[in-house]
Amino acid sequence: MNMKVASGMSIFSQLKFPLYISLTLLTGWAALAQADGRINNVITVGVAPHGGYVILGGSVIPLKEVTLSAQMPGRIVNIAGEVGEEFTAGSELVKINDDDLLAKKSAAEAQLASAQNAMQNAQVQYNRELWNPRVYNPRPMAGMGMPAMFDDFFDGDNDFMPGSSGGNKSIERHADLVTQGTQVSSARSRIKEAESGLREINAKLRDTKAIAPFDGIIMKKMVEIGDTVQPGQPLIVFSYSKFLRIKVDVPARLMPGLSKGMIVPARLDVGNTEVNARVALISPIADSRQHTVSVEFDLPEGVPGGAGMYAEVMIPDVSSPTHALPVIPKSAISQRGSLPSVRVLDYENVPRMRLIRTGIEIGDETVVVLSGLEPGERILTNGNDIKTPIPWDN
Repeated sequence: MNMKVASGMSIFSQLKFPLYISLTLLTGWAALAQADGRINNVITVGVAPHGGYVILGGSVIPLKEVTLSAQMPGRIVNIAGEVGEEFTAGSELVKINDDDLLAKKSAAEAQLASAQNAMQNAQVQYNRELWNPRVYNPRPMAGMGMPAMFDDFFDGDNDFMPGSSGGNKSIERHADLVTQGTQVSSARSRIKEAESGLREINAKLRDTKAIAPFDGIIMKKMVEIGDTVQPGQPLIVFSYSKFLRIKVDVPARLMPGLSKGMIVPARLDVGNTEVNARVALISPIADSRQHTVSVEFDLPEGVPGGAGMYAEVMIPDVSSPTHALPVIPKSAISQRGSLPSVRVLDYENVPRMRLIRTGIEIGDETVVVLSGLEPGERILTNGNDIKTPIPWDN
């Protein structure tokens, strides 16, 4: 929906009684042919339904806001900027001293390298046992192989020894393979253990940095360089303030008049700026003590001011009696002087100038008239193009 500042005088100051202007226009414009050559287009003033409204105060808040807290104990060694400075997503905002963790990381990397070397050696020994079994090919030893010769002589497979039973070398080979395989598994486990320790240290190193989760600005700093912090201690407040919202606690009795996506008039405390705000978020529960519901309204991009300023919104009250106000196209309004005016046709089809007070805009082409016109009157829509002086209506 189009969100524009209402033309004319402030609707907050024009109404003595709370009236809410509905954003639904009743059609009924009727073009009439006129005999006067100065008149090219005439319409009949239509009406728009409206009911009561209540003006509620609230605060402007950023669209998103987070409080970044310390995840590791230590001393603050760097803060990226001051309050109000902008940063992109992923920027390092706060840094905690990490010298101790860096030392532990070096030790963990050395432990991982040692485990990988042990794994390589165990794998080589297993492959040698697999393709060159020790029981069938005794390993050569120093001393001209005498120990190995005596081993063979007294081995059960030695057919020259009395009582030799021949033995079973396949069982011995299986035992040797299991032994070498166990060493490989142990080496693999040590590698996993070293890698897990290294990942843990890297995670702690990441926790020594407060990273911007989105594009935004620093709203508040709770620490300075040199401060010692503990886990959970707040560091900075970071917010996304390109788009702003108004947060209002709405009485529960007014909630039937609000729905998500609805457009309501609002006024900002900076220069009494009037804008249209859109209902963005309605809390699903009410406050049990105040009996109010938290409602957030989206503001147009580029509004003056910032988070924390005071604002007011006009909340419709569906329980109040309904009335109707005149609605005219903006092309019928002449801005000569401090007040807007229109050219009204009398019963003789003679145009006369008349001052009016306007309210909120409805769409791009029409505006509500708070005073000066009655439904059913006829006005010119091309009055801005008429050069001939027109008398003022008495």
